[in-house]
Amino acid sequence: MAHTPQAKYRKDYTSPSHTITSIDLVFDLYDHNTVVTARSKVKQLKQDNVLYLDGEQLKLVSLDVNNEKWTRFEQLEGGIALSGLPEEFELEIVTEVNPENNLALEGLYKSGGAFCTQCEAEGFRRITYYLDRPDVLATYSTKVIADKATYPFLLSNGNRIAEGELDNGRHWVQWQDPHPKPAYLFALVAGDFDVLRDTFITKSGRKVDLEIFVDKGNLDRAPHAMTSLINSMKWDEERFGLEYDLDIYMIVAVDFFNMGAMENKGLNVFNSKFVLANEQTATDTDYLGIEAVIGHEYFHNWTGNRVTCRDWFQLSLKEGLTVFRDQEFSSDLGSRAVNRINNVRIIRGPQFAEDASPMSHPIRPEKVIEMNNFYTLTVYEKGSEVIRMMHTLLGEKAFQKGMKLYFERHDGTAATCEDFVAAMEDASGVDLGQFRLWYSQSGTPIVSIKSDYDSTEQTYSLTVSQHTSATHDQQNKQPLHIPLDIELYAANGQPIELRSNGKGIDNILNVTKDKETFVFEDVSEKPVPSLLREFSAPVILEYDYSDEELTFLMVHASNDFSRWDAGQMLLAKYIRSNVNAVQTGTEIELPMSLIDAFRGVLLSDTLEPALIAEIMALPSHNEVSGWYSQIDVDAIATVLKATKVRLANTLEDELSAIYHSLKDVDYTISHEAIGKRSLRNIALSYLAHTELGNSLVEKQYFSANNMTDTIASMSAANNAQLDCREKLMTDYSEKWQHDGLVMDKWFALQGSNPAENALEVIKSTMDHTAFSLKNPNRTRSLIGSFLNMNPVKFHSITGDGYQFAGEIIKELNTSNPQVASRLIDPLLKFRKYDDTRQALMKRELERLKSLDNLAKDLFEKVNKALDS
Repeated sequence: MAHTPQAKYRKDYTSPSHTITSIDLVFDLYDHNTVVTARSKVKQLKQDNVLYLDGEQLKLVSLDVNNEKWTRFEQLEGGIALSGLPEEFELEIVTEVNPENNLALEGLYKSGGAFCTQCEAEGFRRITYYLDRPDVLATYSTKVIADKATYPFLLSNGNRIAEGELDNGRHWVQWQDPHPKPAYLFALVAGDFDVLRDTFITKSGRKVDLEIFVDKGNLDRAPHAMTSLINSMKWDEERFGLEYDLDIYMIVAVDFFNMGAMENKGLNVFNSKFVLANEQTATDTDYLGIEAVIGHEYFHNWTGNRVTCRDWFQLSLKEGLTVFRDQEFSSDLGSRAVNRINNVRIIRGPQFAEDASPMSHPIRPEKVIEMNNFYTLTVYEKGSEVIRMMHTLLGEKAFQKGMKLYFERHDGTAATCEDFVAAMEDASGVDLGQFRLWYSQSGTPIVSIKSDYDSTEQTYSLTVSQHTSATHDQQNKQPLHIPLDIELYAANGQPIELRSNGKGIDNILNVTKDKETFVFEDVSEKPVPSLLREFSAPVILEYDYSDEELTFLMVHASNDFSRWDAGQMLLAKYIRSNVNAVQTGTEIELPMSLIDAFRGVLLSDTLEPALIAEIMALPSHNEVSGWYSQIDVDAIATVLKATKVRLANTLEDELSAIYHSLKDVDYTISHEAIGKRSLRNIALSYLAHTELGNSLVEKQYFSANNMTDTIASMSAANNAQLDCREKLMTDYSEKWQHDGLVMDKWFALQGSNPAENALEVIKSTMDHTAFSLKNPNRTRSLIGSFLNMNPVKFHSITGDGYQFAGEIIKELNTSNPQVASRLIDPLLKFRKYDDTRQALMKRELERLKSLDNLAKDLFEKVNKALDS
């Protein structure tokens, strides 16, 4: 490459030399030569009259200071430097950009027929020269000009204050956002849409106009998003006491978008995947995903917008906190147990894998080359777990007191993670000094527990050890403050009160040392412990449970999450032993005690259907892979399939009875109905491996009255490789080929297809009329599914899967490096495989490293992997 990208370090943060208090923007929109005029009020903050402004891929038309042409500037790589400036001045910069050719989808670009922007993290510098950093907060006024017939809707942040007509069929709309914000929260959209409108009355009696903009013909797929938005606004007022602060709240759904959605102030730009839904086009998972993402972006209005992050190393300040809030929102509206299980699956699977990879980093990173690379599961999901641990340690009342203090101190400012922890500490009086290590220490702690019962003294003790292995970025680890939620049970299934030093104590044990022992008194019989309830910390638990104890907890645990977790641990024991059996050439075995435990779950009349479905779901290949320092792809796949087939055939009667008893006549998205469909379709996924599987799956597909059941039957046919698979796939493609978003489900099945010729099918699928490598959704669905959800074929010993991945990433490197950077992650973990696969994967990384034009996004990841 032309130059070696340089890392930035958190420790090197310095406040800006200047600030911008207000900016007036005028966009004259054209496909290839949009003109942007930016008039900013600039104020010097330090004794330095050189002002450096960020700018990329811009054509500078003019530059004026205080209405006079300014010549004292130098154009540099990545920006311009102005010198000889007064202490306060008005700066006018006119730039020209080419939205049509902007395939990276950062800055201003075209999505189908609409103009739209994406400015987080550093996209505003592709619009104009600016102090593109989150600690520069300005008020924005934006005038958007475009052809009225083609672009009747001209949108930006804040409130609409004026509009008018121009010559040649053009028109304009003026927007004003009274709330100071950093450049990454700027948004603009211009297009022709269908609009769903509603209103919301805040708790103080203010009326807020709600508008959701969707592509023409998709209006019938917007109501669920509107319902989710209204529910979000109500919930944030009720649970957190936070009220919306503008006269209008807008959401725009676009097809070409690198992320899920963006919380721009008052104008959220969404990937259409997280807006559009009706029963014929969206699954239950889609509906729940829309609810969560709509909530997430709305909740950012306070945790991210009103209080933003000082620098990008503090990203988890807004993202970890807002993920926690959207998880609580989904849990309060739906099944708390099922939501918690799904959150934990993400942590134990891909997030733990990230911790163990060359990209391991703390939730507050210490160094970065390309900030887009830190929009990670660690920052978001583990960041949320850190907030949840604080909530566990403080309790709801003290946590809300801390939130209130946080807003009192930092509303309208750019804050740090330390600011948040300090507010929680000061509001609650709880010492979080050691807890702060969660922000700076990477890796996954292993918590090992040994128990001892003294029948004479009637005491029960737990000796808890914690250890975090060295990671690529950190060698030395310190003991963390870990909240360990436990419960003890008597033989009759009743909880035993926890007592120590003669008094009752809380269920949360504060683990703070490398090794410590907790002793409980007045324990009249040897108990069964339930450990790490609710997954109270993002750690790996090691405890030598017997099969009998796990079966006991599946029945008696008072906490639904703990019942699921016990089932997962029971399965894990035999998956591990059977992987070893495959490797040593011995027979795979599943004891009847395990099968009977799952039969008991299926026959339970006390468990909710949604929870039964979660308990019956096997851990994913990726989660099982995370248990091993060296991954045996083929052995894991063999064991997971054999386990499913054995359970299916042994429990066929019970599964069949459940399947036939839960058929819905009418489709609703109530959480009760979703739970029943989930259980019915998990039963179908097992029954697909029985003799009646093919006819059962085909019948469900052709009789389904909703997309949930349609995709469930196609997934069952795909995973079990049933004869009917091609028939179903062909029918679906013919029906939906005009709708890329609906086809994404089909592309994902093609990508995860375990057939022998899977790679050839994927390559031919790239010629499908609905597929485009330029569209991130299509690419993630087909290519991403192959790389992440088709382990046996991607990791084929021939190396063909790796070579294909390398070719795709090389192509995306020049068009959309952000998507390329997301796709490369499976290759980065090459050291976890056998020598042959390591060499093949490393070869592809070396090829990418040798590219002259390797993007920063990829440069950082490739070099970290090869140097680890």
